[in-house]
Amino acid sequence: MISINNLSFHFGSRPMYDDANLHIRPKDKIGLIGLNGTGKSTLLRIIVGEYKPDSGSIQMSKETTIGFLNQDLLSYQTHESILSVAMQAFEEALSLQSEIDKVLVEFEHNFDDKLVERLANLQERFEALGGYTMQAEAEAILEGLGFSTEELQQPLASFSGGWRMRVMLAKILLQKPSLLLLDEPTNHLDLPSIKWLETYLERFEGAVIIVSHDREFLDRTTNITVEVSGAKLNVYPGNYSFYLEEKAMRNEIQKGAYENQQAQIRQTERFIERFKAKATKAKQAQSRMKQLERLERIEDVAPESAKVNFSFKFSVQPGRHIFRLEHMSKAFGNKVIFRDTNVHIERGDKIALVGANGKGKSTLLRIIAGTEPIQGKRELGHNVIMSFYAQHQLESLNVDNEILQELQQAGSKKSEVELRTLLGSFLFTNDDVFKKIKVLSGGEKSRVALAKTLISEANFLMLDEPTNHLDMQSVNILIQALEQYEGTFVIISHDRYFVENVATKIWYIEDYQLKEYPGTYHEYEAFQEKREKEAKAQAIVAPAPKKEAPKPQRSNSEYNQLSNQLKQANKKLTELEKKVQQLEQELAKYETELADPKVYGNVSLLQETSKKFEAVQKELQQANSQWEEQMLEVEELEGKLS
Repeated sequence: MISINNLSFHFGSRPMYDDANLHIRPKDKIGLIGLNGTGKSTLLRIIVGEYKPDSGSIQMSKETTIGFLNQDLLSYQTHESILSVAMQAFEEALSLQSEIDKVLVEFEHNFDDKLVERLANLQERFEALGGYTMQAEAEAILEGLGFSTEELQQPLASFSGGWRMRVMLAKILLQKPSLLLLDEPTNHLDLPSIKWLETYLERFEGAVIIVSHDREFLDRTTNITVEVSGAKLNVYPGNYSFYLEEKAMRNEIQKGAYENQQAQIRQTERFIERFKAKATKAKQAQSRMKQLERLERIEDVAPESAKVNFSFKFSVQPGRHIFRLEHMSKAFGNKVIFRDTNVHIERGDKIALVGANGKGKSTLLRIIAGTEPIQGKRELGHNVIMSFYAQHQLESLNVDNEILQELQQAGSKKSEVELRTLLGSFLFTNDDVFKKIKVLSGGEKSRVALAKTLISEANFLMLDEPTNHLDMQSVNILIQALEQYEGTFVIISHDRYFVENVATKIWYIEDYQLKEYPGTYHEYEAFQEKREKEAKAQAIVAPAPKKEAPKPQRSNSEYNQLSNQLKQANKKLTELEKKVQQLEQELAKYETELADPKVYGNVSLLQETSKKFEAVQKELQQANSQWEEQMLEVEELEGKLS
């Protein structure tokens, strides 16, 4: 379909591509990967003709059509509805519809046979182009990307940049090009929309090239991986996971070949050095020198990804309880976000907050940070030092500062050596640390802002979409940093690989409540899939309502016996309720003591108080179980008496 031959392209004196080759076949699903700045987005722009290669050629068939999703589309603004914008994909069908409408108006005073024939031809062509189903298609794709039915008639200009990008993606998908070029398509999508897009691309009949830092998305949508490295396009016939395995094997072979060649070179150089001055061996030495000159050198394997070797310490240890929200409610006008929900974060929690956009994830982080007013009780734990990272933190960077200067002014009191070590972990090496903030890319600014967050000595971090604009190497660095971090954190992210590797608890918002799943993301995903299957099964096989059988008549003695049993059961239930309340008060007392510096600073007293806390906690669990059983008995007796 498309053949890239001997492509060379330079930005100034820097070679982005040098004699690179790639063949794109129909139905190929290609993941285009490489470090930031290696030219991935540049290649997409060369394919669509925005950039002209210095040499080489790009050949494609006349029938090839291309749809290109890129960040430039964010600048498009209009007051047309998002449905109308998406339906611009049906340009020819819309033009035909306009002509059909004109013919129908003319029919009001003209019944000419030629006009009837013209209408029939127009309608036939309109139907062939899918004109009668185009609106339904557009609505389905927009709703799949997260828009509600009510939002379809709202103007594009009323939506934020991320939502506008979804509309542009919908428009491109509706065009059904033979080649889709998607530059970071998941950056502005939430998890439900990412999963919807994965399913769509799996069924998509054309070819796709995807630039993405979301490795799980690449694994699920691609069958070929092309790595941009050394100004070449290196092809691996599998998805991203296959690429990692295959590259490790190739690196091992290359490393062996490099070391063997280096040993051979050293041996040859020793021979030359030893015999070049001897008349009897000089000719042989000269021959060996020429061999070395002609030798095609094997390159050494590039070093592995940067490792985080910075110690993330904080000076103050917090108490056991980091944060609490009790009976919290939050609404924006008529839109309810939370209703009478509770939040509890304990020291050492590694929490990921996941789910669809618009459910209140970022709102919850702002509530925890104390910047969003609420109804209910908000309580920050003892000695908790909080740091909040969100995309707007990029705007707070001083653009006239150098990178190192920006971190020095963050107030961490760390030495220049410590700061340079951290910046090295975040891929700013040598003189990079003296770059001005204003010349950095979005991804580089994100890395600086993240570094500032991590040196803050906070013992409680909140990170809102920290992987946006980061390449895979930077995401891996952040994973390493959070694995070494000994404090507590809550993150919001749609990057499933990232969440799987850093979180041990999953939060999700459902029915205006914050709910918790105590496990990894993949375990949570399996749990939700099981719930969805069970809900569908119940909906399909809903049992018919049973007709109530006539209740048997009871004698007075039976009625009195049941009535007495119910009184005794209610009495026992009341006693259990009092016991539960007393135990809850006792547990709260021990919780307060555990948060007291006098207690957690004294090892023996801490152990004694912890034992008491655990004993009461166990007794409370038993009391709650007894209360539930007693409640069921009361309900059963009430049913018999009714």
